[in-house]
Amino acid sequence: MANIIVFQHSPWGGPGRLGLTLRDHGFKLDVRRMDLNREIGRGVPPDYDNVHGVVVLGGPQNVGDPEPWINQEIAYIRGAHDRALPVIGICLGHQMIAKALGGDVSPMAKPELGFTRTSLTVPAQTDTIMAGIPWDVMAFQSHGQEVTKLPPGATPLASSAACKVQAFRAGVRTYAFQFHFEVDRPMLSTFLSEARDWARDLGTSVGDLEKQADQHYGRFAVVADRLCMNLATYCFPSVGLVGV
Repeated sequence: MANIIVFQHSPWGGPGRLGLTLRDHGFKLDVRRMDLNREIGRGVPPDYDNVHGVVVLGGPQNVGDPEPWINQEIAYIRGAHDRALPVIGICLGHQMIAKALGGDVSPMAKPELGFTRTSLTVPAQTDTIMAGIPWDVMAFQSHGQEVTKLPPGATPLASSAACKVQAFRAGVRTYAFQFHFEVDRPMLSTFLSEARDWARDLGTSVGDLEKQADQHYGRFAVVADRLCMNLATYCFPSVGLVGV
């Protein structure tokens, strides 16, 4: 069965709807809990044998943190990209892909938490992976850092008022997304609960953000499902059917 390496960085930040979609397409997810395997040589696979893609999830860490596994994971991401394997990043994963490929990541002037209007760029409007995605969507965000310089040759795919690089493509099958399209409704509530102090610092509350989620989640879920289906169908090759 085709294996997809999934780098997970927190107890609550699992692959969510993206994981379910990939499993439905015949892939086996090999989830690596990097927050539990902090030492160098643990968590990150030693090679790319029988690896048909890499998914890099979000987490409370930053790319510049001193965790010994961060640079090792970034190096593995770079190697997967160089081998033309599908590489998908979300939030922290988005930032790690940018760093791995020569981009820059910096703290934001004001973090994004909750639903914000996210707009596709002109190139995204003809990108197969973004097919069926509205040009403007209220997307769920939870991040205090952002990609401030794209990797050389990367194509920006989405932006928001507070974060210029909400998504980008590098090469043929590397896609990175700042917003959390993987979350289902319970995951979203867990994200907000974990960000309680952060919400207070931003002048809001988990209760207010839950009300915002009640308003926007239904439509966002439809869009997120379409994005997951596009990624599983067009970014990952038909080897996903092997072993089914």
